[in-house]
Amino acid sequence: MLDVRRLRLLRELARRGTIAAVAEALSFSPSAVSQQLSVLEREAGLPLLERTGRRVRLTPAGRHLVGHAEAVLERLEQADADLAEARQGLAGALRIGAFPTATRAIVPAALVTLARRHPRLEPMVCETDPAAVAHALRGGDLDVALVHEYDFVPAPPEPGLETEPLYSESMYLASPAGAGPDPADTPGPDQGAVLRAHRDRPWITATPGTLCHAMTVRACQAAGFGPRVRHQVDEFPTVLALVAAGQGVAVVPQLGVDRSAGCEGSGVSLTRLPMQRRTKIAFRSGAGGHPAVAAFAAAVREAVPPELASPGR
Repeated sequence: MLDVRRLRLLRELARRGTIAAVAEALSFSPSAVSQQLSVLEREAGLPLLERTGRRVRLTPAGRHLVGHAEAVLERLEQADADLAEARQGLAGALRIGAFPTATRAIVPAALVTLARRHPRLEPMVCETDPAAVAHALRGGDLDVALVHEYDFVPAPPEPGLETEPLYSESMYLASPAGAGPDPADTPGPDQGAVLRAHRDRPWITATPGTLCHAMTVRACQAAGFGPRVRHQVDEFPTVLALVAAGQGVAVVPQLGVDRSAGCEGSGVSLTRLPMQRRTKIAFRSGAGGHPAVAAFAAAVREAVPPELASPGR
């Protein structure tokens, strides 16, 4: 009989590529991961891995088994959801991942609603960049998360995960007052022209490896230039403070503008760009029906500010 825990390790190896990466993600030692995968091969009765030096890759049988593992793990999530629904009331920990602007502007109101409706549920929030959410969900470090994608950085399909749309928000070019185009509060400015007007200025981006960083770089590249990055900052209030101080220009989302101190009237001009950031609720495949996940999804939908666009708009 194949062991589900070992199937999970095989799936993670297929996603992460190395035994060391699997071990680090799941808090095992590399030797323990290798040992468990060897046991899985004996259970399967045929080779699942090909070892070349320090690296391993899945055999055709291994890749085929990963497909079955995805289906098995999804059914286990559904079974857990069914059992949770049969119990009286929600209780215990619910591990929630969210990126900083959602953590500040959306999540607190959702937690108030959860506490009122399900007082025995214990939500635990961890700020997590969307680029790291898939591994955290599959590894069991998170139960549900808010993730986002940009027009220039679409989210790739993630095996073992499902998402539901939550809201969309506009993007703005933030520049020092008087340093470029007049602010425009309606969509329609030529995005390339707006960005190119600041091509020779220093830029402020998020830290490399984040979706926000990739979004700014790719938007500028689409406009025909590479940004000259001076500062790398993840918190949008700090980004806008640096813009106001004349330290550069930046692309910021609507929530980063609406909920930040010191925007227009404080040395920052905002030009609306014809691009969007879309936020989704993410969870493991089969877990959407889990009462705790569904309760959070309902609460977070009610917490979305009315000025944000509804899904699909």
